Amino acid sequence: MHSSRPRGRTWISRIDRYLLAHVSRLPGGDHDVFFRRLSASANQGKLWIGTAAVLALFPGKTRRAALHGLLAQGVASTVTNVVFKTLLPRARPLPEHLPVFRFVHPQPTSSSMPSGHSASAVAFAVGAGLVRPALGVALAPAALGVAYSRVHTGAHWPSDVLFGSALGAGAALVTRHWWPVRPPIPQTTRSWTSAPQLPDGAGLSIVVNTLGGSFKEETAAALQEVFPKAHINTVQPDEDLVQRINATADFPGTLALGVWGGDGTVGAAAAAAVERSLPLLVLPGGTLNHFARDAGTGSLKDAEEAASKGEAALADIGVVTAERGLPGNPEVSELVMLNTSSVGLYPNFVRRREHLQPALGKPLAGVVAMFRTFTAGTPTTLTVDGVEHKVWIAYLGRGRYYPRDHAPLIRPVMDDGVLDVRMITADETFARLRLLWSVLTGTVASSRITHLREATEARIDAGGAPMALAVDGEALAGVRSVTYRVRPRALTYYSPHPNR
Repeated sequence: MHSSRPRGRTWISRIDRYLLAHVSRLPGGDHDVFFRRLSASANQGKLWIGTAAVLALFPGKTRRAALHGLLAQGVASTVTNVVFKTLLPRARPLPEHLPVFRFVHPQPTSSSMPSGHSASAVAFAVGAGLVRPALGVALAPAALGVAYSRVHTGAHWPSDVLFGSALGAGAALVTRHWWPVRPPIPQTTRSWTSAPQLPDGAGLSIVVNTLGGSFKEETAAALQEVFPKAHINTVQPDEDLVQRINATADFPGTLALGVWGGDGTVGAAAAAAVERSLPLLVLPGGTLNHFARDAGTGSLKDAEEAASKGEAALADIGVVTAERGLPGNPEVSELVMLNTSSVGLYPNFVRRREHLQPALGKPLAGVVAMFRTFTAGTPTTLTVDGVEHKVWIAYLGRGRYYPRDHAPLIRPVMDDGVLDVRMITADETFARLRLLWSVLTGTVASSRITHLREATEARIDAGGAPMALAVDGEALAGVRSVTYRVRPRALTYYSPHPNR
């Protein structure tokens, strides 16, 4: 008479019973309580969720490792419990296989094959370790302890644990493919040039926009203390900003133009400085201070030292030409772009990301912000350089930004001569699902919905409905078409020299 069971399962069962018999003969002691409690702590992934919460308190790679560990655990748990436990029904060990004081009560009712606890434990440890190897080594004893505890307490056969552990490791590797390691950001480089030395602000005229994000009543007095010989012109909300900037730049004896305000104010001041061949000193007066950060003058101390020593560099500027009004009678506006311009949902995404970043860190804040922005967002039909697209985001940066995905943050080179053109499109079928899946898996940069390129000129046409355009954070409504071009090394700006 032949057995109906597959031959493979027979030899696996024999090995399982052989190994479990050795475990059953281990003497009782405090270790039984330890493994029982360790096993219980990992129920529903509580142990790993708690560990991830602690690791998330430390920014950088540690927080990123926790995120990857949780993602790997989620994938491993889903595959194990939803797929394999259904496909591979198997009875769990019986009470006679282990001493009664060691056998877990109540016994789980789901299939024994494979071990979900083992899959989750190994997935979290390996997933975190792929991002931060030292952390993976530290977590390995806990993961192996949880896996072994399932055999020690009679919840699983040894082969269940081995198969579950393999699934966990595989889930971690797949997850790591979803969240590729970002290539290193190039080192900051400058094209250094000469500029007038401004000791105590002598020859410096500063325009201060009271609508700047960090303006206070004492701002002008504080600037005057840092630059006692400077001419300071404070612009009130009811005054014409561009006129006051030009008046400040034309003040007698002006050798350099300083600006205190947001990125839009800095752009207007840059236009005045370029027109008059004046070097620009950018002071950190806005909410985000993108250009000041990239220029190295993110603090008043750095700005003062660079100005007093005449340390300066060259930067490209972007020239944005926007057409508004009726097609037959357009109104043309020309703006200087120092940082970025965008059409579509990008401004909403940036605001959400900046709001969430202090609490969640950059990677997770970007994921949450993308989900919130694009779950309810609607793509816009645009013609970009003659090709029609349905666009979630059209983003142009003046210079190469990093990382090379949907959330550019850093620009190490200020005079590379290019526009950083990025689009996330909705041209493909199931566009919204593709977008959200690529955000979840960290594959936005490599997805078919993402288009990355560099150019020296670009044009966007709105077609039927006018679009809202943002240039350095300033909104321009009713735009029918916009063109971008680069003026190489047109701006001289003060920047502290690293070898001072």
